[in-house]
Amino acid sequence: MPIKLKEYLEAIQGQSLTPAISCEGVELVGAYVSDMLSDVMGSGKEGLAWITIMKHLNVIAVASMTGIPVIVFAKGNVPEAAVIEKAIEEEICLVTSPLTTFELAGILYKLLGL
Repeated sequence: MPIKLKEYLEAIQGQSLTPAISCEGVELVGAYVSDMLSDVMGSGKEGLAWITIMKHLNVIAVASMTGIPVIVFAKGNVPEAAVIEKAIEEEICLVTSPLTTFELAGILYKLLGL
């Protein structure tokens, strides 16, 4: 059963980096954890949170191509302003969390009841 992004953000101490866009309607059905762009391009899809430490501009292009609605940056990573601006333009929610990728994936797994 999907969960609201807001619920996930609360559980992961997540901070929105794109408050200029509404992420209220985003529902998650799972996550994809990868730091390889070609891997995400081949397997990413709508309804997934992409958990990564990569924070360059290409992550926005890949999320846009695959329909991924939110990118969660693990370990407190924060992209540069140009990346955030492009995410707002593409309506992709960006979130940072102090947690590791393992913790972020595990918390979402539990919240989804999997």
